[in-house]
Amino acid sequence: MKPQAAAIEPESARRWLADAERTDLSALVDTARYPLHDFDDPQLQAEIGRVRADLEREGCAVLRGFLRPEALEQARTQGRELSPKSYYSSRRVNAWFTSDDESLPANDPRRIFMERTSGFVTRDLIPADAVIHQLYVAPVMKRLVAECLNEEAVYEYADPFAGLVQNVLPPGTQQPWHYDTNEYIVSMMTEAPDAGGEFQYCPNIRTPAGENYAGVGAVIREEDLFTPRTLALQPGDLQLFKGRYSLHRVTQVSGDRERHTAIFAYSQQPGVVGRLERTRQLYGRVSEAHIEAEKRREARADGLLD
Repeated sequence: MKPQAAAIEPESARRWLADAERTDLSALVDTARYPLHDFDDPQLQAEIGRVRADLEREGCAVLRGFLRPEALEQARTQGRELSPKSYYSSRRVNAWFTSDDESLPANDPRRIFMERTSGFVTRDLIPADAVIHQLYVAPVMKRLVAECLNEEAVYEYADPFAGLVQNVLPPGTQQPWHYDTNEYIVSMMTEAPDAGGEFQYCPNIRTPAGENYAGVGAVIREEDLFTPRTLALQPGDLQLFKGRYSLHRVTQVSGDRERHTAIFAYSQQPGVVGRLERTRQLYGRVSEAHIEAEKRREARADGLLD
């Protein structure tokens, strides 16, 4: 009796895993709008050109409707399943995450501390078949990000926790005004809250030449209500943001639903690992990779406070 041949799984039912050599994202991405299979396609090149222009002008750009509706629904369901794994931290911080300096005037922005409470699910807890994990490692995703940033290439973080994270903001929580420690961030909201949770930013309010404490202080003290911009994001939109120079925040979430956002951290060189103390603050733990990287850490070249 001949052994029965194994049934071939239909393409639609295949269980895709995160794979750094997988080049086909057509099951996840709206490739009619963003033809990632052909980077010479005029439509894709036009989108890349628009994103570059938006980043140059405002430090922020959005690829609307990046995910297919069915992939977005998967990502939303998976995000809800991941949410209980979140590590939450709550502390009062200033925009630079530095300690209080009593030698400064009381209204100096470095002495204005705001409540920050948020949760993160780290990469080591996100399954390989999760939609956001498949996107993060895909070479066409990295090429898209590199092209949009006008870089030769970008790389996944070597950091075992921070390369890919899901940010979770339950009702009543917020991310106050702050800067990012890296030049840019790529993110995608997968679950929108009932209300609140708006992304606001101040394009290039500081530069490598200086902190602009007067301008930053006016925003934080709510004396300047005109500089901050509010970006209307929808689940499934892909956002690129240069957060090292643009002060930004997520307003308080309200209603019954959490706000879930996938954060895809790439770097311009391989082997990047996050700062030891910042990692402990955000994720509640560090790894051997963080300890060893901290021993080799060099000072930031731009000389900014954080």
